[in-house]
Amino acid sequence: MSTSFKKRLSQLYNEVNQEIYSIGVSKQKIDMVDNRIVIFAQTKRSPLLTVLSGRFTELTASVDAALAVEYKHRLKEKFEKQFGIKVITIFKDYDPASQHACTVIYLEQPIEMQS
Repeated sequence: MSTSFKKRLSQLYNEVNQEIYSIGVSKQKIDMVDNRIVIFAQTKRSPLLTVLSGRFTELTASVDAALAVEYKHRLKEKFEKQFGIKVITIFKDYDPASQHACTVIYLEQPIEMQS
C-alpha cells in the first residue's frame, strides 16, 4: 500500500485512541507484511487509570482489558468502513510502565504493496 494508506491508517489509529482514552498517540511505526499490519505506538496513560492503579490494581487491570476490547471493536469497524478491507481480528497490548502499545491487524487478504 502507498504512503497515503499508512498516513490515513495512522490518523485513524490516533482518532480511535483519542475517542477511547482522550489522549492522542505521540509516536507510531506501521509495518505491513502480507495480510498483517503491525502498529507500534507510544502513548501516555490515561490520568484516571494512573490514579486508580496505585490502590486498585485488579480494577485497573479489568478496566484496561475492557477498554482494549472496545478499542479493537471500534478500530476494526472504522478500518473496514474506511478502507474496504475485511479484518479477521485485531490483537492489542499496552505496557503501562513503558507507555508502549502494539496492535496487530490481521486481514482476510494480503495487502498489495504499491510504490
